[in-house]
Amino acid sequence: MLDQQTATLVPDEKRQNFLPELFGLNRLIISENMVYAFMEQLSPLDYGGGYWTFHELDSKPLFLAPTSKPRFRISWEGNGYEGEVSAEAAGIIATMFALSHLSFRFEDDRFGEAYLRLYEYAADHPEAPEIFQAID
Repeated sequence: MLDQQTATLVPDEKRQNFLPELFGLNRLIISENMVYAFMEQLSPLDYGGGYWTFHELDSKPLFLAPTSKPRFRISWEGNGYEGEVSAEAAGIIATMFALSHLSFRFEDDRFGEAYLRLYEYAADHPEAPEIFQAID
């Protein structure tokens, strides 16, 4: 079995390239806002905006994560999930919801490929059970 790979924090000087690489320039604003909107829906009691970190794996954009709290209560009416996860796991969940939605909304392989890359990463994440229950 392979060791879990750890996503790395995108340094400040590379942040401006992260979102265009993940979402594409033509859908950057709608995509970024969709991640934040999903987080508002997923964690209405704990999330109220703020700074997000960007994470990559093998120099490819992977997910965004909120920094306003260390842990977030997450609930999703669509599948009955309720739980509490780290900020990183919350960001993975919100990013996965957005990428999934975008992959169905737009005919652009970029979203499906980004979702699959993040899904594979999440499968080895220490909070994988919570992540997959939330997105199921």
